[in-house]
Amino acid sequence: MPGKILQILVKPGETVAVGQTIVILEAMKMENSIPSTFAGLVNRIFVEEGQTVAADSNLIDVI
Repeated sequence: MPGKILQILVKPGETVAVGQTIVILEAMKMENSIPSTFAGLVNRIFVEEGQTVAADSNLIDVI
């Protein structure tokens, strides 16, 4: 669903685990924790805090 990025919890170069919350997104006046679906290294962050995003937007690249 479309929403607004409230908080980015990782930085490029950081290691993440499957299920680790990487972004907090506000949608329909509710905060949603977005977990990583992959374990690996944060390669790139495509969004900024405060940015509005579409439902199918890429947020973070984990390799």
